[in-house]
Amino acid sequence: MVAHTVYENTAQRVGIFVDVQNMFYSAKTLHQSKIDYRKLLEGILRGRQLVRAIAYVVQKADVDQSSFLEALRRSGYEVKEKELTIREDGTSKGDWKVEIALDATALEARMDCMVLVSGDGDFVPLVQVLNTRGCRTEVVSFERSTSNNLMRVCHQFITIDQDVLFKEEKFVRQQRERRSVSASQREGASPQSPGSYPWEAE
Repeated sequence: MVAHTVYENTAQRVGIFVDVQNMFYSAKTLHQSKIDYRKLLEGILRGRQLVRAIAYVVQKADVDQSSFLEALRRSGYEVKEKELTIREDGTSKGDWKVEIALDATALEARMDCMVLVSGDGDFVPLVQVLNTRGCRTEVVSFERSTSNNLMRVCHQFITIDQDVLFKEEKFVRQQRERRSVSASQREGASPQSPGSYPWEAE
């Protein structure tokens, strides 16, 4: 988080609403990284008063996220969970847009500023409504994966910086191995046979 971009008013009451699914895929796709949610929370608050910080998580039946959810709670978030819905045609649905909008409007009277951690343009109407009611709105996300309309309608757009990201060991190892293979091929080394790459053997 770039420190000086956050509005400096420590008397502000802040509500934080984190679209975890949106953030997970953005961090993975753009940076092959994950977000340190404790650092994210600290960077957003910058000494301001926290009303509530809510993380909205979509659960997959075959994935154990218990340690991640516990880490969110320890970092100061209230966690809301729902299971991914698989339709009969094989498509899936799992988002929190309606619930985030309802929670934000319900808490409006208790907060001076709503911080939306998402790049999803579907939140534009929510931001516009809160703006008209006198609530400051900030959007925190990755610029490359954030709706231009969402950036335009909020009072301030804040880019997630590298200092709140971290790479898991498997990402680091795979990148190192890919660079090694690319270097070998550039030097004219004979290509390895299919299945001989280290990550393919795992």
